[in-house]
Amino acid sequence: MTLPRPPMRLDEAARHSPTFARLAEQVADSTQRLRAIENLIPETLRPAIKAGPVDDSAWCLIVDNSAVAAKVRQLLPLFQTRLGSLGWQVTSIRLKVQTGRR
Repeated sequence: MTLPRPPMRLDEAARHSPTFARLAEQVADSTQRLRAIENLIPETLRPAIKAGPVDDSAWCLIVDNSAVAAKVRQLLPLFQTRLGSLGWQVTSIRLKVQTGRR
């Protein structure tokens, strides 16, 4: 009888799977991008913005509602300039309004 293996931590799974490893890299990249622009975001809006997926030179920010999206949309050129100055090749930043929050 074979005993079940103990659960694996996410970082361990990432080391054993190229798919998970790539996903972990994308999450880390997206998080670093958000940290790089965080001080450009008004403090009251920061909790309403989350790092989203990275797809080649496009990046997505997930926002809580359309009011936040409207304000962030005005800041996008500033975000792209900052990211470009730090070496990220970002040709576009998309905004996605999060729906179905509980």
